[in-house]
Amino acid sequence: MALVDHLGITVADVARGRAQFHPVLTALGYELGTEEEGGISWHHGDDTEIIIFAPLEESTGPHVHGRVGWQHLAFSIDSPEEVDRLHAVAVGAGWTVVREPKLFPRFNERYYASFVEDDNGIRLEFMYNPPRES
Repeated sequence: MALVDHLGITVADVARGRAQFHPVLTALGYELGTEEEGGISWHHGDDTEIIIFAPLEESTGPHVHGRVGWQHLAFSIDSPEEVDRLHAVAVGAGWTVVREPKLFPRFNERYYASFVEDDNGIRLEFMYNPPRES
């Protein structure tokens, strides 16, 4: 099965992007990789890398949710309490609340999630969706 190796995200300001992404990604277990003027990376073991890049053009953002392109990235979390904790970390790092942590019965009766968005319109979801009990 093919897994995501890395995800590159362009942000308007790399320093501000670091301030918002670093607390969230380290809370998710990512470690800081390289830090250069043009971008910063975090890696989760040997599995996945997330990189933020400086823009190649001026005034190309922010991204607007619902338009063609990025929708959101969802992280599967181990418990509702951990969803709450990660949501608080993100809000503390300057992410905007899109949806507070709550159950989303339109997905299923066990689906607990929150949604946050950074200054660039990049949206993350922290979600807990345990398997149905037999």
